[in-house]
This record gives sequence, C-alpha cells and structure tokens, in this order.
Amino acid sequence: MGKNYIDIENDRGETLRYRKHANGRGLIANGAKVHPSAVVEAGAYVEPGAQIAAGARIGRGVWIEPDAMIGPNAEIAPHAHIGPGAVIGAGAKIGVRCFVGAGARVANESLIGDDESIGDGERVATDRRGLRLAA
Repeated sequence: MGKNYIDIENDRGETLRYRKHANGRGLIANGAKVHPSAVVEAGAYVEPGAQIAAGARIGRGVWIEPDAMIGPNAEIAPHAHIGPGAVIGAGAKIGVRCFVGAGARVANESLIGDDESIGDGERVATDRRGLRLAA
C-alpha cells in the first residue's frame, strides 16, 4: 500500500506536506480543513488554512489558496482558481477555468460561468441563470 501523503516545496523553499483526501484523492495541505463528505478530485490542491464544507465538490486541477472558504454543497469545476481568503457561498457553482480573486465573495446559490474572472475583493451575486444581481 502506497503512502497517503506527498511533500512539495513551495516558491519560498519551504516543504509543505499534503495528504490525499479519502473522497477523491485530491491533495490537502496540513492546516486545511475538509469535511469528510466533500469530494476533492485528484489533481486538486487545497492550501493551508482553507476550509471546505460538507457536500462541496472540488474538480480536477482546482487550486484553492490559503484561507479560502468553500460553502456547503458548492461546486468548483475543473481547473478553477480560488484566491486567498475568497469565500464561495453555499450551493454556488463556479465554472471551468474560472478565477476568483483574493478576498472575493460569491453569494450563496450563485452561478459563475466558465472562463469568468472575479477581481480581488469583488462581491458577486447572481440568479440561477448566472445573471448578476445589483449590489
């Protein structure tokens, strides 16, 4: 049986240890909190301080930076990037290759389409069709 973790050196020369999540085999850094019912697919990275709630689904190749929070039943499609300190609300859906900037907030049940970018600190709410609501 193979080991259940991997060590990776970051840009500052520090070695970070990631464990493979039992539900999807994505890589979870020490210090990140991922609910056992969440799915983190292989090839996804969850950095220290990030939190992923119950029922969330994290696709292949997703990068969740430090201190980001993913709400219950949120879905992050493959190859999306969730910036440091960003918050994705309960039931929100983030499309393929989306970028959510540092400290951005996506409201509960929002739909962010494929290839969209949300700037640092931006607050976004949409209806179920993905049309942005007035702030």
